[in-house]
Amino acid sequence: MVETRTKGTPVSPAHHGRTVTERRAPGGLAEYERSCEGRQGGPEAGRMIRDVLDRVGDKWSLLVVATLGDGVMRFSDLLRHIPGISQRMLTLTLRQLERDGLVIRTAYAEVPPRVEYRLTALGATLIEIAHTIAQWAIANHSTIEKSRAEYDAR
Repeated sequence: MVETRTKGTPVSPAHHGRTVTERRAPGGLAEYERSCEGRQGGPEAGRMIRDVLDRVGDKWSLLVVATLGDGVMRFSDLLRHIPGISQRMLTLTLRQLERDGLVIRTAYAEVPPRVEYRLTALGATLIEIAHTIAQWAIANHSTIEKSRAEYDAR
C-alpha cells in the first residue's frame, strides 16, 4: 500500500516519517553525518569538503589545473587550450585558483605586458585527480548522454 502526502507525492509505508537522507543512507542520518566528518576533520569536515568541492568541482577549474599541468602558460595560451571558455570566465577561474593557493600569477613589467600562470605545489597535487576525472568523463560520456536522452523522453 502506498500513502500519499498532501502534495501528491507517493510514500511507501516503510519510508513514512523518515527524511530523504535517512532513506538513502544505509544506517540512517547519524551514519551519513559521521561519514561527512571524516577521520581527521571532525564535525567541520563536511563544510570543508563542500568548500573545496565548490572550487574544484566547478565547470572550469579542473580543466585549468590539468592544462597548467603541462607547465607555465600565458593567458592567451590557456584560452587557446581550453575549448569553450571565455576570457571573462578564464580570468575569474584563475583569480579563484590563485586565491585558493593553487595557481601563481606572475606579471612581468614589459611592453607589451606579459603574465604567466603556473601551478603551486598544492595545485600540482590535483593533476592526477583532474586526469582521472577527465578519463572517466570521456569513457562514460556516451552512456550518460544515452541516459539523459532516455530520461528526457519520459
